[in-house]
Amino acid sequence: MKLTFRWYGYSDPVTLDKIRQIPTVEGIVSAVYDVPAGEVWSRESIAALKNKANAAGLSFEVVESVPVHEDIKLGNSNAKRLIENYCENIRRLGEAGVKVICYNFMPVFDWLRSELRREHSDGSNSLAYDEETVLSMNPLTSDLSLPGWDESYTKEQLKDLLNQYKEVDEERLWENLHTFLKVIIPVAEKSGVKMAIHPDDPPWSLFGLPRIITNEENLERFLKLVDSPANGLTFCTGSLGASPDNDLPAMIRRFGRRIHFAHLRNIRWTGEKCFEEVAHPSCCGSLDMYEIVKALVDSGFDGYVRPDHGRMIWGETGRYGYGLYDRALGATYIAGLFEAIEKGRLSAKE
Repeated sequence: MKLTFRWYGYSDPVTLDKIRQIPTVEGIVSAVYDVPAGEVWSRESIAALKNKANAAGLSFEVVESVPVHEDIKLGNSNAKRLIENYCENIRRLGEAGVKVICYNFMPVFDWLRSELRREHSDGSNSLAYDEETVLSMNPLTSDLSLPGWDESYTKEQLKDLLNQYKEVDEERLWENLHTFLKVIIPVAEKSGVKMAIHPDDPPWSLFGLPRIITNEENLERFLKLVDSPANGLTFCTGSLGASPDNDLPAMIRRFGRRIHFAHLRNIRWTGEKCFEEVAHPSCCGSLDMYEIVKALVDSGFDGYVRPDHGRMIWGETGRYGYGLYDRALGATYIAGLFEAIEKGRLSAKE
């Protein structure tokens, strides 16, 4: 297991020197953020990220993410050119020593929450999701601003995009994903890169848009689309865990060899399709983080891990879900779980 930490680039208030001080964190997870989706990243931009990380004593082996352009998900006439651009990004990242690329195939909206600052009894605050609140929003008129809520579209562009998706149901989205994978996975294999799709967050349809990377059955279907070690998963416990129907340890044991990246965080279910983000330890939420990590160890997982969304604690302000303090606590908790479970297995063999 290689412990990493998300870094949002040069404007991130969580600086590399602070990340470097978190015990056992070996590398950063980042991306080139100033290039529009679908365009090719320059080798200079990739090298600058790598050099910046290395100068701080951190590796840069995981990219999150190389965005998939909406035209690829829609499968329209622009898709072929954009998929080739995507392949070129894979090649260039492989040249730079990147081992894993995390991406998602969620139409229009990435991860979505209804609250940025849900107050908790201990004085911390975190992201939260309430289904009724979300469904009452009109994405064409809402002023909601969240990481993952794409603000690059004008209202007219967004309206046009949503209209185009009226022709795309789940099966059509599966077909477009298959087309994408058939082209990029051979390139990833040649480039020494493992692709790791991120589950949909939350793992159900929103605003009538299809979502397909949501449960055990669909993960199995996804992995069979192109049955290659380079075609794998980002196993996000907070995303998949939002549905109580998902047995996370069982899913890990089933797919463990194809999990290349793990996002570990806890949530608390607060109602049907409602949850709030909490501190990482098992006792703080609805997910058994010990059993999740044990399943990873038992399955032979040797990929990359990062603590995922954290609360805002100790008066910290910044990018919601991505402050320093609570994610640093999460990182040390995760490291402790791995050490205890791995040493326990060794003791049991002696």
